[in-house]
Amino acid sequence: MHHNDHRSELRHRLWNDTLDQTGPEGRATTYESAVLEQYRLYVEMADRVSARRGLTNSFFLTLNTGIFTLVAAFGKTPPDDGKAGWLAIPLVAILGQCFAWFYLVRSYRLLNSAKYQVIGALEERLPASPFWRAEWWALGEGTDRSQYWPLSHIEQWIPLLFALAYLSGFLAVVLA
Repeated sequence: MHHNDHRSELRHRLWNDTLDQTGPEGRATTYESAVLEQYRLYVEMADRVSARRGLTNSFFLTLNTGIFTLVAAFGKTPPDDGKAGWLAIPLVAILGQCFAWFYLVRSYRLLNSAKYQVIGALEERLPASPFWRAEWWALGEGTDRSQYWPLSHIEQWIPLLFALAYLSGFLAVVLA
């Protein structure tokens, strides 16, 4: 689906009515207040998703730092011949949690992306569009890496780097 078609479909799905915003006497003020309140709530929900993403990253970063510390403390002496294969069991578990971390970050990124598109559509009915038309434009709409590089794109590399480090360490021990 083309970007403009997607935005048009998003607007269609967002708004419940096609009524003129000025309708019966007093409707414009009530309508604008309702849109503003929904906008506030939705921005707060987007912030909560970002906070949960931060907590998830903190948890996995702490977990992996702990794993590295344990490996450094107890892995100084290589295992006897034939016992290195047993390291594959914890390796699978560790790689599994890296995989879960990667997909959680990816899911949060996609969820936030959708939320910010909805926020942009909500701002179309507000007097100002601070995020969608102003801030996002000022950041080059995410296309100019010298102005803005989304943190979520960088976050996705961290679990992959840990997984590569674990796999490299395993191979170094097994092949030594």
